[in-house]
Amino acid sequence: MTDRPSMIDEPPIPHPSTRRPGWQRTLYATAGWLCVAIGIIGLFLPLLPGTVFLILAAACFTRSSARFEIWLLAHPTLGPSVRAWRATGAIPRRAKWLACASLLVSYAFVWLSGAPSIGLAGAAATMLAVAGYIISRPEPAPRP
Repeated sequence: MTDRPSMIDEPPIPHPSTRRPGWQRTLYATAGWLCVAIGIIGLFLPLLPGTVFLILAAACFTRSSARFEIWLLAHPTLGPSVRAWRATGAIPRRAKWLACASLLVSYAFVWLSGAPSIGLAGAAATMLAVAGYIISRPEPAPRP
C-alpha cells in the first residue's frame, strides 16, 4: 500500500476559465467566437488561414468557457485540426502549402507597394522565419 491518496480523494482541477473575472471571460468568449467566424470563412478562402483562427478560438475558449471549448474540440469539421495541433503541434501538408503560398503572395504585395529596402528585408526575414517554422512542424497521422 502506498502513502499516496487515491485519485478519488483528490479535488477536481477547475477549468482555467473559472479562475478569471467575468469581464475577462466575456472578452475571451467574444474573441473566441470572432476567431471561429474568421476560421470558418478561412476554410473557404484560400488566402485566409482558417486553422490558425480556430486554434486561437480554442485558446480563447480555454480561458472563457469549458462548454465552448468542448464544442469546438468535438466538432466533426472544425475540431480535428485543433485537436491535432494540441496533441502534437501538427499541421497538415495542404495547410503548409497554402500557408507558404500565402506568405509568398503577401511578400509580393509588400514588394509591389514600393516599400524601402529595409522594409523588404525585414518582411522577407520575418516571412522566411514563419515559413521555416510552418515547414518544420510535424504532419498529423493519416486517418484510418
